[in-house]
Amino acid sequence: MEEIFNLPVFFTLFILIYIISYFIIFKSWTPQTRPEASSCIISLFHSTPAVILSVNAVTSAVNPTFSSPNTAMQNTVLDYSISYFLTDLMHYLIFYPNDVLFIGHHVATLFVFVTCRYVTSHGACAILGLLFLAEVTSACQNAWTLAGLRKDDSVVARKVLGILSLPFYGFYSVVRGLFGPYYVYKMTSFYVHEKDSMMMTIPMWVWVSWIVVVVTAIGVSNLWVFNLWVEFFKKRSEKQKLR
Repeated sequence: MEEIFNLPVFFTLFILIYIISYFIIFKSWTPQTRPEASSCIISLFHSTPAVILSVNAVTSAVNPTFSSPNTAMQNTVLDYSISYFLTDLMHYLIFYPNDVLFIGHHVATLFVFVTCRYVTSHGACAILGLLFLAEVTSACQNAWTLAGLRKDDSVVARKVLGILSLPFYGFYSVVRGLFGPYYVYKMTSFYVHEKDSMMMTIPMWVWVSWIVVVVTAIGVSNLWVFNLWVEFFKKRSEKQKLR
């Protein structure tokens, strides 16, 4: 019964972290950078715990498969992530209402988590595997983003950005470009093969929706990092010409 309290408790936690970040931690930052910096902080509080908790929730389950019933621990991790994405969605709706791409991403991600947690109550092992792949790069990404926000007025931030860019791009590319597609391939193969036996646990419309959302997210992520690579090599080329 205590599971029903997870969502409001976690949601309140992320709201408080965001408020503290916005009004205290980043009080001296500009109005343009404070919202995004605060978003990075709640992302940091979500990403690393989500990675650790996802691994624990999946490995502690008995005979886990992509369609097995959710355990209490797995539901807790899903509630934790739902709370984060709800908070960050509110952030975008308030400060960046025209950022359709991120708003759409968060809505789609919430659809996947909510259907797994509250509609099917099955398949958390599959979804938490995706969560692991999505969040394992987030700590580095948030540090890179925070440094980028201050690069114009901080020498330290510019140095940190320069140090982080190459390893972050490489790490992100490997996870989203190699491991992500392979994992989705394994998920899709499993669901296609087991679709008849899953009719009463994970209906076809649910798992097909999951696959569509994830494939789209991976495609957008790879396009994003590809553009970062293009910009990176363009700047490197320009620096070499100036020597």
